[in-house]
Amino acid sequence: MNYRRYFEAAVFRLRSERRYRVFVPIERDVESFPVSAWRRPDGCSQDVTIWCSNDYLGMGQHPEVIQAMIETAGRTGAGAGGTRNISGTSQAIVELERELADLHRKEAALVFTSGWISNLAAISTIADLLPNCLILSDESNHNSMIEGVRRSRAEKRVVRHNDLEHFEELLITAGDRPKLIVFESLYSMSGNVAPVAEIAALAKRYGAMTYIDEVHAVGMYGARGGGVCEQADVMDQIDVIEGTLAKGFGALGGYIAGDAALIDAVRSYAPSFIFTTALPPAVAAAACAAVRLLKSRPEIRATHQRAVQVTKHALLAAGLPVLENSSHIVPVLVRDAQLCKAASDMLLDRHGIYIQPINYPTVAKGAERLRITPTPHHTREHIGALVEALVDVWQTLGLPFIEPPANLGIHEKSAEQCAYPEILRAAQ
Repeated sequence: MNYRRYFEAAVFRLRSERRYRVFVPIERDVESFPVSAWRRPDGCSQDVTIWCSNDYLGMGQHPEVIQAMIETAGRTGAGAGGTRNISGTSQAIVELERELADLHRKEAALVFTSGWISNLAAISTIADLLPNCLILSDESNHNSMIEGVRRSRAEKRVVRHNDLEHFEELLITAGDRPKLIVFESLYSMSGNVAPVAEIAALAKRYGAMTYIDEVHAVGMYGARGGGVCEQADVMDQIDVIEGTLAKGFGALGGYIAGDAALIDAVRSYAPSFIFTTALPPAVAAAACAAVRLLKSRPEIRATHQRAVQVTKHALLAAGLPVLENSSHIVPVLVRDAQLCKAASDMLLDRHGIYIQPINYPTVAKGAERLRITPTPHHTREHIGALVEALVDVWQTLGLPFIEPPANLGIHEKSAEQCAYPEILRAAQ
């Protein structure tokens, strides 16, 4: 039997639907980030500016974070040496879990090998340990959360995105049975921010547990980088806070923070935690350094937010279709899979700008987009070049522009940092 043909047919379907993913080999440079080296298909190297990294604050390039990794690797070696239960619980991980529990004002924290695994393990385990549990899951939740819900044996209801009335309706219908509300604080493809205080209040009123994914918010929001929940002053009202060490903190891994009994139960029952090798101590040390640094360096967040604001305003002033939101995510809508890929390719080939296209199933068909993520390292020159490149691509591909908002409400200081002339005129 020819098994190969089944796999070839599966990949052909993706290609025909314009959903086939092409990897772009990138070598980041600590000295020049976000400018990095792209290894072209012909073998040549070309400098490109990365505008789609999830190293949102550039902590993966921070000298203190790098030094923590180097020093720890020099002492302890490259790997963890085992699972957490069998020789893999390093002192670096113990310290990291303490820092994370402190960050979120929780009794305990538990580190996983990735944010995807932490959602899969925690949601499925918590729901399985609650008798007759009903999961209420926001319809825009990340794949890892959906898989966690599926892996559990619990009944589920899908809630309309950020719809408080629908949440309340389902909570009332559920009655007195155990209920677990599963949602994100910041949705990465749209940049929408959840009404976390209102959801927490509903959970309290109707006796539900809350599980929030702060993956795209930790490090970047709140006085110490505790995320949207810290910013909204509701950390004490959320039962489980899940986050990643790979985005705002610039390293690798995922975690949950919460009540000590709950954390101990997940530690003791989650197969995807128990039966996998632990994070290497060097990675844990780097993550720990980033967490500590961001607790005491709000100016890094402030610089990031200024870069985000200037980028958004510059794009809007140029008539580009930015999906507006209050977060650091900058989606530019294309609404066609083939054109989205063409726009991404043209930006890379013609302008040396790397933005990965976002197509179905990551977003709905007809909602294809370029997802831009400014960092504190993107300068006014980078922003100006980005806007000019996007305008050129939009004109070349015949993509529609929008009418720039009459009043962008830009702050004077942000205007001073933007090289693109339209934004300066809009500010006036």
